[in-house]
Amino acid sequence: MNDRAALDLLVSQGPLTRTRIGELTGLSKPTASQLLARLEAAGLVRTTGNVTGRPGPNAQLYEINPPAAHIAALAVDQLGITAAVADITGQVLGEERVDTAAVAEDAPNRTAQLVAKAVDGALAKAGLGREQLHGAVIGTPGALDPQTGRLRYAPHLPGWHSRALKEELAEVLGIPITIENDVNLAAVAEQHDGAAQDFDDFVLVWADEGVGAAIVLGGQLLRGATGGAGEIGYMPLPGAPLSRGGERSAARPDGGGGFQRLVGSPNVIELAREYGDPQVRTVAEALARDEVRAEVARRLATGLAAVVAVVDPRLIVLSGEVAQAGGEPLRALVEEEFTGLALPRPELRLSDIDGNPILIGALWTALADARDAVFDTG
Repeated sequence: MNDRAALDLLVSQGPLTRTRIGELTGLSKPTASQLLARLEAAGLVRTTGNVTGRPGPNAQLYEINPPAAHIAALAVDQLGITAAVADITGQVLGEERVDTAAVAEDAPNRTAQLVAKAVDGALAKAGLGREQLHGAVIGTPGALDPQTGRLRYAPHLPGWHSRALKEELAEVLGIPITIENDVNLAAVAEQHDGAAQDFDDFVLVWADEGVGAAIVLGGQLLRGATGGAGEIGYMPLPGAPLSRGGERSAARPDGGGGFQRLVGSPNVIELAREYGDPQVRTVAEALARDEVRAEVARRLATGLAAVVAVVDPRLIVLSGEVAQAGGEPLRALVEEEFTGLALPRPELRLSDIDGNPILIGALWTALADARDAVFDTG
């Protein structure tokens, strides 16, 4: 317990002296010295210079030993896979993007090949080999059904629906694999680095190509019996076609209906064209029009009111391409439209994550798993 307490302090606060570690943990100087010697011998900490500029002998600083473990984090979308490799401190050492076209569609085990290609590319940039990886977390649309092992709620990801997907990927990479819903990982990123820090009850609403939510209650992600908690893209709302079993068609290639057909990126662009601007090509261009921004705000507020009526969170974080393109003007309009739609009035914030929130959430999740294993000195 003392070892883990000291390691967690070094992770959260950076390099510390033996004296400071003793003060923060309540350990005596001899006990702190023994602890640090033990952790240094185990390869978990190392010395990193001295504290200078104060009376008395210079005090030695200790820090987490970065190569004690390495992890991979991956974010999957319809167009490809982004992989990042980091050391145990969270420092990203290499990143690689692989398009789906990198492996032929009829190739055997195509999904596993794409994942391996992305991870190997990131490892090469980091100067590492697969044998140095401790584990990997992969963020995908949809969620693994805990009963069947199949990826559900993601009909637009061909090749990702094998019953033995986790096992197939783990076998190819030779490391433990965790597959997690991408929006859940975005919420993890917001908890650690973004708008939801210090909130134990919040909902992250992701409006992008797809629409979904991550629900955090009491500091824990709500997953549901089949992993489908938060699949609000399918939520029926006035003015949107129903999603009947998630079927796919030319009009609905992702099988979505309901809320997704109102506020998903393609539908925001379509709305701008309906308002008489056929030249619109991007969400940002669409939301630059006042009437489009006002209508999208009304649609978002209606969907959020349904979520709030059930969950009653303290905070809603808006994330994804639509929220980022709309920015503060869209957020303010959503807040205004929300008045009177639901009795609870949670705070409404925009995501302020710098970078890919799904990849960052996968990184934090993989680091937590690796540290639990590597820091266990008992």
